[in-house]
Amino acid sequence: MKLLTLTTHLILLVFLLIGACSSSQSDAIYSTADSTSAAQKVLIVYLSRTNNTKAIAELIHKQVGGTMVALELEKPYPENYQATVQQVAKENETGYLPPLKTKIDNIQQYDLVFVGFPTWGMQLPPPMKSFLHQYARNGGPLNGKTVIPFNTNGGYGIGSTFQTVKELCPASNVLEGFTMRGGSERDGQLLVIQAEKATEAETAVKSWLKKLKVL
Repeated sequence: MKLLTLTTHLILLVFLLIGACSSSQSDAIYSTADSTSAAQKVLIVYLSRTNNTKAIAELIHKQVGGTMVALELEKPYPENYQATVQQVAKENETGYLPPLKTKIDNIQQYDLVFVGFPTWGMQLPPPMKSFLHQYARNGGPLNGKTVIPFNTNGGYGIGSTFQTVKELCPASNVLEGFTMRGGSERDGQLLVIQAEKATEAETAVKSWLKKLKVL
């Protein structure tokens, strides 16, 4: 009887040790993910005409910090909406890449690179194509880096934008993107991600970042 009791106690002790080890391993994995994210250097590059994409960039920056850079062209697009639409359509048709005024020194120092843009004509805007061609193609400094796209759109979705980011970053680790309805300049709706909409956006951005294990 004593032998049976001793055996039962030993079995119970083994189960308790296994449980304790499992709990410690889970905590270790969680701590490692957090410390890795905190140690990574973050760059947030964005293109914004109506400031909606800028609003999302600022929400990301609020959560993960890092350096924010707005893309600017050597020759800005016209103020007139229709003139800009026609110019962008021609650039997309011909494959023209507008030269960037924005230069980013030492971009290779960053581990996580967020790239933000609106949807223009259901495509990636030409200035963001210029940026990715310059920094991610042909052995560029974004090779081997983690690239995370985010988008605002006028109600018709991301179009081919996220797919084009993947194609232009063939040697980068491109993570799942974030998208949200922004304004519609065509309809006179400019900055809409503010007040209650900004609160909604912040909740969605935090959820997305946690899903990516960036937070």
